[in-house]
Amino acid sequence: MPSKAYKSKSTAKRQPAAEPTPKPNWPPLQPLASTSDLSLNTLLPGQIVTIQNLWTSALCRNYVSFLSSLPLATTPNQPKKGDALRVNDRFVIEDSDFAEKLWSSTGLKELVTGTRSQEEDGEEQMSQEERKALWGGEVCGLNPRIRVYRYKKGQFFDQHYDESNTMILPTSPPTPARTTWTLLLYLTGPATGCVGGETVFYPELGQAKSFFGISGVQRTDPVVVGLKVGMALLHKHGQDCLLHEGREVTAGEKWIIRSDLCVRR
Repeated sequence: MPSKAYKSKSTAKRQPAAEPTPKPNWPPLQPLASTSDLSLNTLLPGQIVTIQNLWTSALCRNYVSFLSSLPLATTPNQPKKGDALRVNDRFVIEDSDFAEKLWSSTGLKELVTGTRSQEEDGEEQMSQEERKALWGGEVCGLNPRIRVYRYKKGQFFDQHYDESNTMILPTSPPTPARTTWTLLLYLTGPATGCVGGETVFYPELGQAKSFFGISGVQRTDPVVVGLKVGMALLHKHGQDCLLHEGREVTAGEKWIIRSDLCVRR
């Protein structure tokens, strides 16, 4: 159990780059599973949700091959004050086009917003009010800040909280938005030889708002989310974020694509 928790400062001040990083030529998002085969699976009510097989194993395999060619940078061994220790390789790009494809072309939009037809949806329908309460507002897309993470043997992400951020989505007209849930898309897992790397949540240690003295939280056992190829993990962040970590990878490679759900401000 940690003596101190940290925030994941994804939007810390950065020095302006001399030239913007060119957007990758992302491979097509094919093949994909049928949206009728997808569902939201609740691991912890109001906090942690998974979507099994959002991406097919073939699509994940294609993307791992492609992402390996990107100029990934290794995070520093000495984080800034207040940051959690993270040891991995990462690539970050602002790409609203890819974010829109990831949102609209995979079935994610239909699942989150409830726009899938009743004939396709065998699960109990949530009302729009219930969806707004769950996601923190009216979901309008994904954060265009796309992050690619690779964890090799011995790499990990120490215990931390994810922050919420505000932005203007480049729609027509532009949409003021804020992020409410982290989206992690796992491209590898035990089936590809990756051992370890589980994402572990610690509800008993409190939400971020509890850590910063706002309120308490009901105690429960840790929630361990194992890697599975093509699975999406959604978890609430900001003041309601649970303390969590990415365990050390002990064999193989853990590949993740990260974005966030955005709601209208």
